[in-house]
Amino acid sequence: MLKDHNLLKTEYKEIIFEKRPCKDKNNEPVDGLYNCWIILNNPKQYNSYTTEAVKEIILAFREASNDRSVVAVVFTAVGDKAFCTGGNTKEYAEYYAGNPQEYKQYMRLFNDMVSSILMCDKPVINRVNGMRIGGGQEIGMACDFSIAQDLARFGQAGPKHGSAPDGGSTDFLSLFVGIEQAFYSCTVCDPWSAHEAMRYGLLTQIVTVLKINGDYISNPIVYTDKWVNEKGEIIYGTPKQGEEKEEGKELLKSGEIDLSLLDNTVENLCTKLMYLMPNCLSKTINSIRKKKLEHWDKNKESNREWLALNMMTEGKAGFKAFNEGPKGNREVDFIKLRRLLAEGHPWNDDLLNEILPR
Repeated sequence: MLKDHNLLKTEYKEIIFEKRPCKDKNNEPVDGLYNCWIILNNPKQYNSYTTEAVKEIILAFREASNDRSVVAVVFTAVGDKAFCTGGNTKEYAEYYAGNPQEYKQYMRLFNDMVSSILMCDKPVINRVNGMRIGGGQEIGMACDFSIAQDLARFGQAGPKHGSAPDGGSTDFLSLFVGIEQAFYSCTVCDPWSAHEAMRYGLLTQIVTVLKINGDYISNPIVYTDKWVNEKGEIIYGTPKQGEEKEEGKELLKSGEIDLSLLDNTVENLCTKLMYLMPNCLSKTINSIRKKKLEHWDKNKESNREWLALNMMTEGKAGFKAFNEGPKGNREVDFIKLRRLLAEGHPWNDDLLNEILPR
């Protein structure tokens, strides 16, 4: 009788936990071996994770890690709009804003979620079915591989909305894209297209998903087949502008999203991983993960302390603005905020009311 090393039996409500049969080189199901799919299931809020979802993700990765029949873990989400946009901003604004002691407890769970990915005994593939933003970018980078649909966007949101990307991006991003691009992404928060992200080294592979008249085409609103313009500037992957952009949007609207090629690509990688010595594979992955863990383990607790205290000031303001602001205007008045602080105005409700969007 084999021992059960899970902490407890889990009934998943906020996420989906599935074991899907592995496929051999002939694309035939393999008896007794599985890939575990951990699927975020909050599409109405762009698959943002609630506190309860975070708990389930931790337990799901532990269960997948302990399951002797599992070859690889696929971390993904429902739908084609978003893999994950990070923490649930409604919950942040309505419960955690102004409650640093509570957010500190939440960040303990968040840290454990990231660690559960980094410590999983199975290789972890992030199937990026849509945008990967904020905390979604961070849990995606904790994975070992990222295979993305080419309409996805990638980036941070922290300084725009009252936080710092200290849930992994300040630790991991420079390892992927270099320090200059990490600085720009983590501060300015301009998103990258999947093609840009691939060019910078953030992704393992990108896959076309847009079908026009039955044929797959690349993302029509970014440059996908040019490397330089007439000025010698690299433009591959960057968004189109003006008339080209509008034409691309119309083409996008006229097509349908089909994730079949994405699924096939993910399955192919899972199959390749199955045809490897399991302990050698695990040791190799864990050795490479040390580069991430070196930074993550050094910083995660001090970051948790700061992020909790920040919920009394900029975090409180930023999340309330995003949750309560009208569509198209969900950021604080940054100029007014800076002027008030320059005048020595304390962080209080009067300041908050002055800078929230109307």
